[in-house]
Amino acid sequence: MQLDDTDKHLLALLRENARRPVADLARRLGLARTTTQARIDRLENSGAIAGYTLKASAATRPALRATILVSVEPRSTPAVLDRLRALPGVEAVHTTSGRWDLLVQATADSTSALDATLDRIGEARGVRSSESLIHLATKIDRIG
Repeated sequence: MQLDDTDKHLLALLRENARRPVADLARRLGLARTTTQARIDRLENSGAIAGYTLKASAATRPALRATILVSVEPRSTPAVLDRLRALPGVEAVHTTSGRWDLLVQATADSTSALDATLDRIGEARGVRSSESLIHLATKIDRIG
């Protein structure tokens, strides 16, 4: 699906606040409310908008966040992913190019819980090595 500038502006406004009333969106876009609603419907139906979600405040998120870079033995990625899926502190896993095979995003309520998660990752069969980066402060957060 091709997005025009108005679609991109609409998506940016929804990223800022997905609960913004359609009338307000229409006013900001310089469109009729019905036209704006039709655009939203088209973006949802095409998959450009996959859904809406809750953005929790920092007060409700786990205290610690970390990025773990993981190097995997050849042909071991499926087994490592199964292990990572089973760890409750693991929020997301991305494949990467370069020196590391996987980028793991994890959270924990305490340093001991994070340490345990890191141990479980390092013990996983097929993990060659890992390096953890503890997030200290968030300076820019556009995705929540």
